[in-house]
Amino acid sequence: MSRIGNRKLKIPVGVEVTIQPNNVIVKGAKGQLEQAIPSLITVATKESVVTTTRANDVKHSKQLHGTINSLIQGMLEGVSKGFKKELEINGVGYRAALAGNKLTLSLGYSHPIEYKIPQGITITLPKPTQIIVEGISKQLVGEVAANIRNYRKPEPYKIKGVKYKNEHIIRKEGKSAGK
Repeated sequence: MSRIGNRKLKIPVGVEVTIQPNNVIVKGAKGQLEQAIPSLITVATKESVVTTTRANDVKHSKQLHGTINSLIQGMLEGVSKGFKKELEINGVGYRAALAGNKLTLSLGYSHPIEYKIPQGITITLPKPTQIIVEGISKQLVGEVAANIRNYRKPEPYKIKGVKYKNEHIIRKEGKSAGK
């Protein structure tokens, strides 16, 4: 029995949920999100509460039930509050710069890396070594942050690279530690 799928999702104030046959549209102060719904899952709203039900107890239906419920929860939170990921750049000469809809990263390579910012994402740079990724789609915010981090993951010896703000990296000892 899916406990996540059985959650009743409270609709925040100022958020409007529209249910179509195979689609759920959530509108809020920050924007609008859409999610396709499989035919095995039924979504209903009643008195500012969203509920999801499944057609049968087949394993695939149970998996979809919890997934769709979690996706709708993320949509409700995204259009009302939004999502944010913070990244830090560590290393001598490593920095970021913003120009229009492009993020330019200097990460120790022979050339600067230009990352085109997707639509629906806002990137701010309080410092040249700090990147804040914001948006209403939890999936898109996480994907953009992961793509930026993948350009230069933090190495375990000097922790040089791009890391999440509260990420804990296990440090390794250098060659001279064994002597």
